[in-house]
Amino acid sequence: PYYVGINQDLYIQAFLDSSDPSLQLFLHTCVASPTPHNFTTGTYTIVKNGCVKDPTFATYHSPYRHILRFKFRAFQFIRSNPEVYLQCELVVCRAFDYSSRCYQGCVQRSKREADS
Repeated sequence: PYYVGINQDLYIQAFLDSSDPSLQLFLHTCVASPTPHNFTTGTYTIVKNGCVKDPTFATYHSPYRHILRFKFRAFQFIRSNPEVYLQCELVVCRAFDYSSRCYQGCVQRSKREADS
């Protein structure tokens, strides 16, 4: 566990342990949950499909493609445990592969029209 006070910035660094220097990381999705076993209902989305959903989220420059750094402000779920669990999904891509998910950035899913 990592302890941080409410409204303090929480800094996270992800590191890809690989000897291949042509790989890079992309933060696809990051979700917070009041329980460690359910990341689908009653959760708070920080990043989804590469799109930032939390206004306190920020990325930080890394001199290496295999290290990803970001932060967001710590919070607590209402009427629940003082604990918050994170589940983040990272994508590994080849550097300079401009057709890869890493270079697509934020992908908004289009909504379908419903027929009457």
